[in-house]
Amino acid sequence: MDLTTRRRTVQGITVTLACAALSLPASAAEPADARTDHCAGQDRARVRGAELVVTACLDDLTTAGTVQTGHTNQADWNGLHAPGTANPSGVPGIQVDGYFPDDSTTNANHGWNHDAQFVIRLPDRWNGKVVITGAPGVRRQYANDFIIGDWVLSQGYAFASTDKGNTGVRFYDDGSRPGGSVAEWHRRVTELTKATKRVARHVYGRAPERTYLFGISNGGYLTRWQLENRPHLYDGGVDWEGTLFRADGPNLFTYLPTALANYPRYAATGDPAAHTAMIDAGFAPGSEFLWPFHHQVYWDLTQRIYREEFDPRWDGDLDAGVPFCASGTPNCDADYDYASRPGHVKRAVASVSLTGKIRRPLLTLHGTLDTLLPPATDSDVYDTLIEDAGRDRLHRYYEIEDGTHTDGLYALFPDRLRPLLPCARAAFTELTAWVEAGTAPPADGYYARPAGDLVNTCDL
Repeated sequence: MDLTTRRRTVQGITVTLACAALSLPASAAEPADARTDHCAGQDRARVRGAELVVTACLDDLTTAGTVQTGHTNQADWNGLHAPGTANPSGVPGIQVDGYFPDDSTTNANHGWNHDAQFVIRLPDRWNGKVVITGAPGVRRQYANDFIIGDWVLSQGYAFASTDKGNTGVRFYDDGSRPGGSVAEWHRRVTELTKATKRVARHVYGRAPERTYLFGISNGGYLTRWQLENRPHLYDGGVDWEGTLFRADGPNLFTYLPTALANYPRYAATGDPAAHTAMIDAGFAPGSEFLWPFHHQVYWDLTQRIYREEFDPRWDGDLDAGVPFCASGTPNCDADYDYASRPGHVKRAVASVSLTGKIRRPLLTLHGTLDTLLPPATDSDVYDTLIEDAGRDRLHRYYEIEDGTHTDGLYALFPDRLRPLLPCARAAFTELTAWVEAGTAPPADGYYARPAGDLVNTCDL
């Protein structure tokens, strides 16, 4: 279904789309109190504060169904899971799409050309709980549909995701000040969390019993930030390789320029000094086979667009620097020296920095071969911050051998990598048992690569 072809209204008025049968027969074997009419309460799925809301009654809220009906965008979530990943399907319920007021237009989903887009999915069989997430990287609101949404929906959770208010490689244009685009991410997750809780209460007739965060990469960063700064909204979260911003380092700008300056020399000649510089910057020994891909796809782009977000004056009138420039080229990000930058740059990073002062249970997992956000510059540091803040009783940290930043790379290196998705799902199960039953999760640990089905199983 193309949402652009259906009648729309604005100023928070709901458009109802009957895209599937409005009722399904309940099994005679079901107890009466377990039965839920298909899409009951759809007319009450109003999102306070939203500028546009479109609702649909679907036979299947998972990607198995939404790919067919147009209620997801596969381009948002391509590359985040390993081939062969087994996902549940057949979860009927209500989908709510829309956007909150915003004046930026980087998100073209549904032809809306409007940012602050969100999706809320409400299964017929609700377990009384909600999972909130924000898109990883600079992706859009459907980015977590396959890796998180399908699985939690099948267990009865309502699921909601936001595009964070800005998307794409020019996300930095959406801030009124350096760091402002990232700061908007915080507001958009908080906004969606409050709205989703209200929607669930209206549709189901009762408030959610529990609200959890579950995010990967920038979504993991937002899990951390929300549990530090908005703990009253949540019961706990899973942080899957979240980004670490720290004004005094480490951060992206303390190691990516090293990679941009040294990897080309290492690749060309095997220069041992260049290799040592890479390892000293935080890249894991043994990750060298991943360096060519990350140089081509991630390191250069990430450095330039995030540096433009926090330090736009560094390259003068240029817009996010010079792509793939050699060290020594004027305004080349390979020569960016964060430590020498003026105080206003550090203040911009400080405005979105993490402290480790979490106030709700948090489980962190990180792959040992993450070559975009190396554990040594990220989760190892965040774990220490939590300990230094005296909050380690609320935290567990799991290091997963051979995991890397995106599970899609497993297809290229199945003998060297391990998908992290099954471990993230296992961590979420441990989190809910901790919160709801008081069952302590496993202690911090290193999980060696096991035998068996790496794509779909993980024992923590």
